[in-house]
Amino acid sequence: MSLRFTEVADRVHVLREPLLDVNVTLVVGDGEALLVDTLSTAGQAAGLAEAARAVTGHPWTLVNTHHHFDHCFGNATLATDPPRPVYAHELAAAALRDAPDRLRREAYEELRGERPGLAAEVADTALLAPTHPVHTEAVLDVGGRRVVLRHPGRGHTDADLVVHVPDADVLVAGDLVEQSGPPAFEDSYPLQWPDAVAELLRLTTPATVVVPGHGEPVDVDFVRAQHKQLVDLAWLIRAAHTAGAPPERVAAEAPFGARPALIAARRGYAELDGTA
Repeated sequence: MSLRFTEVADRVHVLREPLLDVNVTLVVGDGEALLVDTLSTAGQAAGLAEAARAVTGHPWTLVNTHHHFDHCFGNATLATDPPRPVYAHELAAAALRDAPDRLRREAYEELRGERPGLAAEVADTALLAPTHPVHTEAVLDVGGRRVVLRHPGRGHTDADLVVHVPDADVLVAGDLVEQSGPPAFEDSYPLQWPDAVAELLRLTTPATVVVPGHGEPVDVDFVRAQHKQLVDLAWLIRAAHTAGAPPERVAAEAPFGARPALIAARRGYAELDGTA
């Protein structure tokens, strides 16, 4: 299936990869472009490059919203011929630089049951670490357009970056916001995630288009509603931990469904126990 971008705001385009419903955002400026996230494999990244070239012939800079395979394993295909800058949070950059075998192995284990073909492709993908680590914030000039990369704190991972395009009123949230399914808590900090989304919301206006990590672009009301669910989940985790209740008690009462909530509860308990 061929991939294609759809314009969601002035010269800001979003591509939804159909297999895992991952979003890639393309920001086009005067003579330059920015690609946010690079998909899962060399093959997917080659299709992404073709789709981007159908929109613009400008050279691009890359941004990884975090270090999970579906958002950054295409780096080597998109940033090496010719070499292009790749931005990511410093911890995401370190993970891709120092632990590529672990990241490939974890991705393979996650995929092999339901998507064995993709798992095999991911296991054989060459990884490229970001070249430009971001600590808290970086401001880019993308062909005359100001684009802000910001780490809003721990949430989906410890290394999330959001990408703000103020002149188009677009915010690329990565997996801090999810539309097509519940948030993924496996590497998360559920007690801090609400604060990260609150920080994200400070960058918005009533008209902001928010691009989630997966699914349809959403409005600010959707993000506020998901923020409330994350706040409720964090409160349940703290209350259950204080009461000495098992994580399963949280899962029975929490938003997002029993399985994601159980993972979140275990991660939250680890935070409270000082082991996360």
